[in-house]
Amino acid sequence: MRWMLVSLVSSIIGSVVTVWCLTQPEVGVAVAQDAGRQGGGRFAASPVEQVNPALGRIFDLQGLTPEEAVSVAVYEAANRSVVNIESKSVRTGLLLETEAEGAGSGAVIDTDGHILTNYHVVQDATTLHVTLFNSESYEAKVVGADPLNDVAIIRVEAPREELFPITIGESRNLKVGMHVFALGNPFGLERTLTTGIISSLNRSLQIRSNWSIKSIIQIDAAINPGSSGGPLLDSHGRLIGINTAIATTSGQSAGVGFAIPVSLVQRVVPQLLKHGRVIRAETGITRVFQTDDGLVIAELKSGGAAERAGLKGPRITRMRRGPFTVERVDRSAADIIVGVDGEKTTTVEDFLSYIDQRRPGETVEVEVLRDGQRVRVRVQLTASEPVTTP
Repeated sequence: MRWMLVSLVSSIIGSVVTVWCLTQPEVGVAVAQDAGRQGGGRFAASPVEQVNPALGRIFDLQGLTPEEAVSVAVYEAANRSVVNIESKSVRTGLLLETEAEGAGSGAVIDTDGHILTNYHVVQDATTLHVTLFNSESYEAKVVGADPLNDVAIIRVEAPREELFPITIGESRNLKVGMHVFALGNPFGLERTLTTGIISSLNRSLQIRSNWSIKSIIQIDAAINPGSSGGPLLDSHGRLIGINTAIATTSGQSAGVGFAIPVSLVQRVVPQLLKHGRVIRAETGITRVFQTDDGLVIAELKSGGAAERAGLKGPRITRMRRGPFTVERVDRSAADIIVGVDGEKTTTVEDFLSYIDQRRPGETVEVEVLRDGQRVRVRVQLTASEPVTTP
């Protein structure tokens, strides 16, 4: 009886397998041992119409998945806007001068030849050469630079028909998890596309001592040396940031990259095109010491906004002793900044960042500790002088 049951079950399974093999449509997937029998033993791709019907529904007529189709569309829309930037500079040592070379990326922003990139890509360059998508190379000149935000504009004298301005997007409505695309020239490999997601928003990235860029976009798309200055794009191929740095100890991408948001770029570029620099608001406070109590004013610009408003720096007394002049500095007489416009200020970065959002001519209320009392002083901001960098 047991033998009859097993025989019956085997017969049923055999019938099912036979029927499935006869009714299943032909698919374009070859088992290893049959691969040599198809196409005369040549390695041949299966046509799209032979893809398994269960999988065919996720491909388009070109055999692309929706994600692949977006990546291809983004690249085709933006790759001609990306340029390769080569720089040469002279470094002075103790005994001799050496020529240094650098490389970076940029994005064409208009048909007049203006190109957006990072300031550190062109910093101290004696010569700049830009290579367009068609391999044509042109000498470039710096039009304007903002060292504090690591943004620069350069320009080439190229035919308008060779210039394809990138589409400008916005960064106000970005979300963590959104897909992003980085275009650049890593290691000199021109117009390379890498993909990833937005890992975090509103990061701070320190560019200089006591200065950090706010609202930085953190991404996991691979950014390598040579990619700096290249565009960060959304799924519509629009510029949402400038790729500017990577977090790494090896000099190569470790899956953590940073981009300057286009909202910041849009604020500074018009000034770079018009003035060659960003005209910022300044208080006339040239130096402070950061303490647990607040920011102790260490130096005021003579005749500057803060001094005119009545803010106090350290008391300096000078005495003659024979042929020498002795200078004594009483820092306890200096005001200690604890807030601006009702906002608590505990670090130099907080103070500078707040003032940077204001415009020359505006008035801010600086709250200070003076002789143990809180005092509010109204300071009318003035226009900054050009920033010099070492």
